[in-house]
Amino acid sequence: MPYRTPEPTLVTPEVLRNWRLPEPGGGKNARGSVLVIGGSTETLGAVLLAAEAAMRAGAGKLQVATVASLAPVAAAALPEALVRALPESGSGAVSAGAADAVRDLAEAADAVLIGPGMADEEETQAFGERLLPHLRGPLALDALGLACVTADPGCLHHLVGRVVLTPNPTELAYALHVSDDAIEEDPAGAAHDLARRAQAVVGLGGATSWIAAPDDRVWRDESGNAGLGVSGSGDVRAGITGGLLARGADPAQAAVWAAWLHGRAGERLASSVGRLGFLARELPAEIPRALAEVVP
Repeated sequence: MPYRTPEPTLVTPEVLRNWRLPEPGGGKNARGSVLVIGGSTETLGAVLLAAEAAMRAGAGKLQVATVASLAPVAAAALPEALVRALPESGSGAVSAGAADAVRDLAEAADAVLIGPGMADEEETQAFGERLLPHLRGPLALDALGLACVTADPGCLHHLVGRVVLTPNPTELAYALHVSDDAIEEDPAGAAHDLARRAQAVVGLGGATSWIAAPDDRVWRDESGNAGLGVSGSGDVRAGITGGLLARGADPAQAAVWAAWLHGRAGERLASSVGRLGFLARELPAEIPRALAEVVP
């Protein structure tokens, strides 16, 4: 990696207690609105997981934008949400033209999460290229939502200090145009590299989570367990990140807290359900309980 990785800070409950999240206000508007953009005709579940996790993390208002053919299903599954139906491609993905349909919601939201469940890299990249220049943050990009960053890390430079990227190791390798082995050999260095290139906080998931900020701060989070290696788990973590951004956490704080809350939720389920076999859909309900362990 081209930069020397700084010594990481180990994330512990004590570290989090000394880095308290913004206190929630009494009304939903005071706790912020989060917009979750994503899904396809095959992956609506990713949006549902991220959306619930965002609210469980403390966001006050939820908005969801997904493919038109499944928007009614999303509205029924998420009675708390305003749901915007987006134009979809012939393959059932969010189309590039959907950027115009969701721009008003995105510009008005306190935080935007783009990516869970999105399909069709070409359409998604074009969607980002049309929408991102109009956003002023806070913003989280997950999964295929990083397509624009993979093509051009400079696409986020106008949002410096207001973005969190939440890749898994494979997505990080793709974004950096390196092999999976390179990420495995130096995950902290890889996260730090992308943070510097994109001028964004990077929250890298995995057995150990690494969070790197463009100002060279790095954190290591060892919470969690093998049970978190399950479909939909990353969508929950991305949703937590978006929810924390909506309630006023700065990007580094949101990424660090999200890593620990996600891991701790998995630990709680491991003790109540079993080391393996709990589902991603069970994680969101544990988030408020994990929060209460740190800040009663």
